[in-house]
Amino acid sequence: MGFSAGNAMFISSAADIKAYSPLVVYSMATQKAASSTRSVNTKKGSTVFPVGEPGPRQTTTGSTPPVKLLTRVEQLRLLTKAEKAGLLSAAEKFGLSLSAVEKLGLLSKAEEFGVLSAATDPATPGALFSLSLALLVAGPSIVYFLPEDYVWEVAVQVVVALVCVIGGSAAFAASNFISNLQKLN
Repeated sequence: MGFSAGNAMFISSAADIKAYSPLVVYSMATQKAASSTRSVNTKKGSTVFPVGEPGPRQTTTGSTPPVKLLTRVEQLRLLTKAEKAGLLSAAEKFGLSLSAVEKLGLLSKAEEFGVLSAATDPATPGALFSLSLALLVAGPSIVYFLPEDYVWEVAVQVVVALVCVIGGSAAFAASNFISNLQKLN
């Protein structure tokens, strides 16, 4: 077959003279016969699926095992560390004893709000880290963009900056803590 450059056709053989037509598009690709079914090999034999229909679902064997929260708390010796740091006595001094937790119903509220399921969810550390970055960026940007014409505007800047820094730091610490709880040995 000949080749073309621009509008001119260069003919390389006698067959090209007979086959050349300016309205016909010639394809160099080979033509495949269209089939209406496809065959998928399975363990039991061969299964045929119509074209356009999805085949068998692939099972994922690489999924992560569920997080065992209490086992991980025991492995990290968190209760011993909390006791040595004096956190339990400090909480009791502020009026947060086990009887106060029971009276306030804090454990049932935590269960109701899904705190334990959030601690075992693999997406929680990333979400908390993103929240911490957003808060730590929002604090200085609010201070920068909010005008300082009046005293109340400066007070708003201070309050927003403190809330963003404290909230961002707490979210970052929680992200790190939950990530450590979810790690496997």
